[in-house]
Amino acid sequence: MSDFDFVRVFAHSNPLLVSHMANLLEAAGVPVERRNLTLGGGVGELPPGECEPEVWVAPHNRPRAETLIREALSEGDDRPAWTCPGCGERLEAVFDTCWQCGSRRP
Repeated sequence: MSDFDFVRVFAHSNPLLVSHMANLLEAAGVPVERRNLTLGGGVGELPPGECEPEVWVAPHNRPRAETLIREALSEGDDRPAWTCPGCGERLEAVFDTCWQCGSRRP
């Protein structure tokens, strides 16, 4: 397949997020191609948008891929913020371990 046989479904400046989305699609049975994973060092010499890591899929997989990505990005953590039982630090819901003392979320 040539470059024209694929369509870009996701790009972001954070390569970890791009890899996560690619892994999510692959786990759902959607073959992906990862591009620009190592171009971050080119920012400044190249336009930033040209250096963003990207996920590409075959055109027939685009609707499913976009739906899976949209659902993954809209999923939030519905748990409330919490207070560490070890040191009393107030922590956001996304954390399961206290950054200050290492205690686990109750």
